[in-house]
Amino acid sequence: MNSVNLKQLARELNLSVSTVSRALRDSWEISTPTKQRVFDLAKKMNFQPNPYASSLRKHRSRTIAVVIPEVANNFFALAIKGIETVAREKGYHVLIYLTNEDVAEEAAIASSLQSGRVDGVILSLCGSSQDTRHLLELQQRNIPLVFFDRVSEGMTAPKVMTNDQESGFIATEHLIQAGCRRVAHLTISMSLSISNKRQQGYEDALRRYDQGVETGMIIHCGKDDAENYRLIRELFMSENRPDGVFASVEKLAVQVYHVCRELGLQIPRDVKVISFSNLVTASLLNPSLTTIAQPAYDMGKEAATILFRRLEKKYIVVPEDRVMLPARLEVRDSTMA
Repeated sequence: MNSVNLKQLARELNLSVSTVSRALRDSWEISTPTKQRVFDLAKKMNFQPNPYASSLRKHRSRTIAVVIPEVANNFFALAIKGIETVAREKGYHVLIYLTNEDVAEEAAIASSLQSGRVDGVILSLCGSSQDTRHLLELQQRNIPLVFFDRVSEGMTAPKVMTNDQESGFIATEHLIQAGCRRVAHLTISMSLSISNKRQQGYEDALRRYDQGVETGMIIHCGKDDAENYRLIRELFMSENRPDGVFASVEKLAVQVYHVCRELGLQIPRDVKVISFSNLVTASLLNPSLTTIAQPAYDMGKEAATILFRRLEKKYIVVPEDRVMLPARLEVRDSTMA
C-alpha cells in the first residue's frame, strides 16, 4: 500500500488535490514552478501513483475481464478464443476469472473489478446466480457489461445467446423421431435462463408428439459430480427406465456414458443420447455423441465486438439489445435407430 497519497501531498503544499493531480500529469493548466514544487515533494515523500485508479480515471487499462462458471465445458474455451481474437485486434489484454459455479465467488470477482482494473466485462452467469445486485454495481461504476450464453433476463445489458427453447425442442424431437418413447431430461440450475428454456423446449416437443411430461423424467443436477452420477444411476435403475436422454450440458452426457457402461446398457440400442455440447471429441466417443452445437467461437467474438463498440462510444444500450445466433444439430451414432 502507498504510504503517501494525493491528499497528503496537497496538504503539505497547501494546494488543492485536483491541482496536485494535474501537476503530476504534467497538465498545461499548471504553471512550471508549481509543477516543480509538486514533483520535488512527491519524490522526497516517495509518492507512488495508483495505476488502477489512474486507469479508471482515464478509462485506459487496455484490459477486459471474462468471467465464466467453469473450464471443463469446451463451450467456454471456444468462446474465450473468439473474445481474444477481437481483443488482440484492439490491442487489449484479456483476464479470465473462474467462479466455479459459486455466486459468492462471482460477487467477489465483480467487487474486485470495480477498482478500475478492467475497462469492461464479458460474463456468463454461474448456476446459483439469482440476486445480481453485485453486477448492477459494475454498471453503476460505468464499467460496460455484456452477457453471453448464461444471461440475466432482468438486467439491462447486451446479451449474446442461442435460441435455447428451440434447440431443446429440436433435441427432444430428434429422439422421438428416432423411436424413443420415454425421454428423460438432465438439467442444471433452474435459476439460469438457459436451463428453463431448454426444459421448456423439451416439454413442448413431448406435448407436440402426444407424450406426457413426467416429472420423474426431469432430473435436476448440480455442481457435485458424484451426486449427479448417483441421480443418473438411480434413473437408469428405475422400473421406468428412459430409452432416450437429452442432456442440457456435455458433462451430464458423459456421465450417462459412464452409467450405461457400469450397468451394461448399450448406446444407442438400449438408450439414445443427445446433448448440448461443443466437445471436439464428441465424434470420437464410442458411440459418437449426437449434439446440439452452439457457435461458441462466434458468440465470443460477437460479445467482444459489442463490448468494444461500447468502449469506443459507438453503442447505446437499450433493454432489447440481444444477439441470437443459430445452433445446429449434429447427428451421430448415439441416436441412430
